[in-house]
Amino acid sequence: MAEITPELRKALLKLQKTEITEYRIYTRLARKMEGENRKILERIGADEKRHADTWRRYTETDVKPNSLMVAFYMFLAFLFGITFAIKIMERGEESAEEAYDSIGDKIAEAEKIMHEEAEHEEALVNLIDEERLKYVGSMVLGLNDALVELTGALAGFTFALAESSIVGVAGLITGVAATLSMAASEYLSQRSEKGELNPVKAAVYTGIAYLITVTLLVAPYFIADNVYLSLIWALFDAFLVILFFSFFVSVVQDRPFKPAFMEMAVISFGVATVSFIIGLIARRFLPVDL
Repeated sequence: MAEITPELRKALLKLQKTEITEYRIYTRLARKMEGENRKILERIGADEKRHADTWRRYTETDVKPNSLMVAFYMFLAFLFGITFAIKIMERGEESAEEAYDSIGDKIAEAEKIMHEEAEHEEALVNLIDEERLKYVGSMVLGLNDALVELTGALAGFTFALAESSIVGVAGLITGVAATLSMAASEYLSQRSEKGELNPVKAAVYTGIAYLITVTLLVAPYFIADNVYLSLIWALFDAFLVILFFSFFVSVVQDRPFKPAFMEMAVISFGVATVSFIIGLIARRFLPVDL
């Protein structure tokens, strides 16, 4: 066995705590799953436990999992799905990989464990069959359409109507009607394609994504009295929605974040800018007095 210096022991204890924490996370996630998903998570958890036991032989110390991190990742899994939570957790392995590199010439098992962390777990995570990921396309459709249509509509209403509460009501009516329309369209689309997606679930995911976006964009008009402040607030909400969902998709689908974010942002705010101009022209030249 290699000589365990104080610095090496400190590094091993840190790795041991990380592994035992991830073991606890995977074990708890597995209890919430069934079938093949459960087997996959149990297998990953078993690997993490074996890694922790390996470091335990060197440190000769028992460590407890980080309860705060366990709770955090369970919360992420509850809100955004198991795949998202696990991939976020595995993204945090970069510091662990640096630690493995630093001890690789001192601990024989380090290189083997590093390869297992980098390759074996990634392969297992990609096998996870999670329902909501099948409907990412439906959610993207709902979000994109809501962002493009409603930011444009609200921008036009703002300059044409110039009254916060009236714009809010007009936006809400437009948004709810569009939500029902988009959900129905997605249902008919999936039904006609006869693919593996359930048409009803696809419609529900599309509708929920659309309605959440509508709520975030319209709410400022019922809170702020100044119609232009409401518009800025709504556009900021749109920016946050684009930022979050682009990040979500980039994580679960292993796609670059920046191109997806820029594409959605340019389209949404480009349409909003054109609508600003149309609304301003409508207020200036059409015989409407509000």
